[in-house]
This record gives sequence, structure tokens and C-alpha cells, in this order.
Amino acid sequence: MLLAIDIGNTNVVWGIYEGRTLTGHWRLATDASKTADEYGILFVNILRETGIDSTRITDAIVSSVVPALTAVFDEMVETYFRHTPLIVSSDLDMGIQIAYPNPKEIGSDRLVNAAAGYDRYKTSLIIVDFGTATTFCAITARGEYLGGAIAPGLGIASDALFTKTAKLPKVDLIRPKTVIGTDTASGIQSGLIFGYAGLVDEMVGRMQIELGQKATVIATGGLAALIAPESRTIREVRPFLTLEGLELLYRRTRGDE
Repeated sequence: MLLAIDIGNTNVVWGIYEGRTLTGHWRLATDASKTADEYGILFVNILRETGIDSTRITDAIVSSVVPALTAVFDEMVETYFRHTPLIVSSDLDMGIQIAYPNPKEIGSDRLVNAAAGYDRYKTSLIIVDFGTATTFCAITARGEYLGGAIAPGLGIASDALFTKTAKLPKVDLIRPKTVIGTDTASGIQSGLIFGYAGLVDEMVGRMQIELGQKATVIATGGLAALIAPESRTIREVRPFLTLEGLELLYRRTRGDE
């Protein structure tokens, strides 16, 4: 069994693969103050509660965009699962060509998503990841990772309205009934939900012009399912794209493809 861990700025998303099947997945709040022991006990207890014997885990892979937690999870996996995890970096064989001046600048989650997306679709892609930031990654039909764009995430935008204004309330990120808000809360929800759908469609349109073709657009991340129905360009939501990519990279690195 493979333990796949994606450490993001807001959440740690992790799952267990048995062969190529994702048999369980969980989402925890990212907490840089937690120790390896605290995360280890938490992971083992969650697995126990779901009926998974942690001693059956034979391999592990970690992607991290939080440098302070990379070593913590490395230690945690070694201590509690008795394995040295594979840490994702641009040096791994991604199955794509990274046509980027400094590949080490690219978040490992973006590379993992690109690897998984291209392996599945084998065509030009634009991957939209709705995480702490909303990121766009462009991959050519030849499998070249060109780069992309980064915008503030929905959560950041919502929090900024609440913390930087005197009267605007914090609202739930849900779809309002109408674009024209009839109160402050629905007005904020409209601006966020429909506004971000417009952001996605505009960015995709501009990227497709630069790519010179209609790329397939896929979305992932915690808020993808909220925005995708309002977008004209998103073709498919793949909520576990990063975990899929981690499993793929582990197989590719170990020569098991």
C-alpha cells in the first residue's frame, strides 16, 4: 500500500493506494506548529478508525509547498510507517518536459498535477487548481510544461473582504441564487463565485490564444466543484488529481509503469 501526502498551505490532503486504486483519502488543516509525533499519531489513529492497518503501508511519497513541514513529514513517515518517503521535486521523471527557466520555482503540486493530467489526456491542457491560490498551468500537446498564472484563492479573497473592510461580513462560499445580490452576503457571494468563474474563462481564453489551440481544461482543488458549473471552459473536475499524480510518479520513479 502506498501512502501519498500532498502538503498545501491550507490543507494536507493524503490518501492510501492499494495498487492503482485510491482506497481512502482525508483532508486535514495544515498546521506548521505540529510535530512529527503529533502528525504521526493523528495519521495512525485515522487509519485505525477506518479499518486500515498502518503496518500494511509499504511505500510513501510526499509533495510539499510548505518547506517547514517537509522535514516534519519525512520524519513522521520514517518513525510511524518505517519507510523513507520519496519527496517530489523537479528532478524526478515527470513524464513531461519542463520548459521553464527555473523549474525549482514551480510548486511541486503544480508539477504533480501536470504529470497526472498529461498522462491521462495526452493532449494540450490547462489545469486550474482551486487551492489557497488559484493557479493555472499550461501544457502543450507535446507534453511541455510552459508555465502558467497565479491568482489569490477564493478563501483569501473572501477573508480579505472581511478583514480589510469595516462593514462587510464573512460569508459562506456558496452559490447565490442570482448574480444581482439582494443583500450584502449574496452580493459578496456573487462577486466571488461568478467573478472567479469569469476569471477562469478569461485566463483560459488568453492561454489558448498563446497555445494556438483549444486546450482541454480540467479543474482540481477543494473549491473546484463550486466554480466549475459556472465556468464555460472547464471540461472536467478531478478532485484527486494531485493524489493521482503522486501515485503515478511513485510508479514511474520505481520503474513500475
